[in-house]
Amino acid sequence: MAVVWGWELQLDCGVCNPINIRDPLLIKAFARDLVKAIDMVAYGDPVVVHFGTEDKMGYTLFQLIETSCCSAHFSEDTGSAFINVFSCKRFNKMVVREIVKNYFEPEVILMNMIDRVIPEL
Repeated sequence: MAVVWGWELQLDCGVCNPINIRDPLLIKAFARDLVKAIDMVAYGDPVVVHFGTEDKMGYTLFQLIETSCCSAHFSEDTGSAFINVFSCKRFNKMVVREIVKNYFEPEVILMNMIDRVIPEL
């Protein structure tokens, strides 16, 4: 039987607020609020970088937490956001969803929660 090591939440968000997904200060505030809301401990400051070419341009967020990490990729061309939370400590996926809704105002959110397991031979 496989042992569950942690949980990964994936949120695919469509038709986000175009101003918000282009605001690095707001994206950093989102990371800080998310970490607090799901009762995690940040390890350092959030890293937010803008890069890409043509239709693949946007901000990427990476926030280490003591139990793993949170990441997000924002597509300026499509108005989409792709957000992941991975932790070996349980967290409430609906809290994550609400924080994402409040910050980025997506019209559509698809969620997928995955058990991450230790592979066995």
